[in-house]
Amino acid sequence: MKKFIQTLKNIWSIPELRSKITVTLAFIAIYRLGTHIVLPGMDPSKINTAASSGGILGLIDAFAGGAFSQASILALGIMPYISASIFMQLMTLLYPRFQKMQKEGESGRKKINQYTRVLTVIVAILQSSAYVAFLQKTSGDAMLAAYKDYFWFSTTIILTAGTLFVMWLSERITDKGLGNGSSVIIMVGILARLPQSLWQEWLARSTSGGGGLFFFLIEIAVFVAIVMGLIVLIQAVRKIPLQYAKQIVGAKQFGGARQFLPFKLYSAGVMPIIFAQAIMFLPTLFSNFDSTKGIAQIFSDHSNAWYMVVYSVMVIAFTYVYTALIYNPRQIADDLRRSNGFIPGVQPGQPTADYIAAIFDRITLPGAILLALVGILPGFAQRLGVQPSFSTFFGGTSLLIMVGVVLDTLQQIETQLLMRQYDGLMNSGRIQGRQTTTTPI
Repeated sequence: MKKFIQTLKNIWSIPELRSKITVTLAFIAIYRLGTHIVLPGMDPSKINTAASSGGILGLIDAFAGGAFSQASILALGIMPYISASIFMQLMTLLYPRFQKMQKEGESGRKKINQYTRVLTVIVAILQSSAYVAFLQKTSGDAMLAAYKDYFWFSTTIILTAGTLFVMWLSERITDKGLGNGSSVIIMVGILARLPQSLWQEWLARSTSGGGGLFFFLIEIAVFVAIVMGLIVLIQAVRKIPLQYAKQIVGAKQFGGARQFLPFKLYSAGVMPIIFAQAIMFLPTLFSNFDSTKGIAQIFSDHSNAWYMVVYSVMVIAFTYVYTALIYNPRQIADDLRRSNGFIPGVQPGQPTADYIAAIFDRITLPGAILLALVGILPGFAQRLGVQPSFSTFFGGTSLLIMVGVVLDTLQQIETQLLMRQYDGLMNSGRIQGRQTTTTPI
């Protein structure tokens, strides 16, 4: 406890770090305030909050911190910007023009960011229109009669403006605050649901036949164990030794140092889970047809055995596909050769590319299997009697993002402490965040 208090004092004694933390907390407070402001023309007491509790809508509501189900002016949250960023990232991987633009340095990144912002506006307008139709279907009684004539127009503008405001907040957090702004906003939205979920789980366990305090403590212990295991999974790295050729420039020698090329055990992040959830949601669109109602029911139940099997297969497949898209062993081998680096015992060029590809094949499979296991853990939790709202914290996208962003933030704090010759946050080892990619989450 004494060391913990001293660490907090060290953190607060660094003016730059103190300013970053203060700015981040201020912007988070503004964002959370906005999530509780209801759209004009809606009666908050008549909104059907249960209509968006499952499927892809439940995922969006989780990322928005409950603003989606409450018909808030920030109901769409940061999701249009995330969707636009993912699309632009895929374009830079698949389209040569955007690949060239990305290699132009700072000017190219500014162009890509500008395209992302324009695409965010388009996505926000489309999603706003769909959200208005969703409100009219599920919470039509909550709309004020005097406001119905221009509700669609005003709501679309307000939701689009709200998305742009959240995007601006995320950029300010990235520039002036601590961590990646969009990731921090998503994490805050996820964490905002945790206290209420814990309370609902406690109420369920405290009733007759619920198991009482003993079972509740067991659930908390399992939750902590899953978080610790996920931290190990996120920080697991396969290091490939590198050697750089010695160069003599004047009277000085450069190079010759032995370094490592680190590869994460699972380098695709949360993207395979997001893609798998989006695909698994499609069969539920046909729930109104008698011939497909049974299949739609299976794909809407996360605790169904068939759902978990298909979901696991899709996560593993998407992990391989996404890893192949973001990593090019041939390009890595060429970059090493241009920098006079080589892997000891492996010839430069194509042999190096084949060696790196073999390493990727070995670490991707266990990483994909573990990622699939994390994705289906909420389904197992529901089958064991955990409340649906609390079971989402036992795995899946929410827990991956939450743990990953916390590790990234702690890593930045530790870097600031070590730069100023303070002790780090841990007695031994270093905190490692997720591998940095162009995707905000």
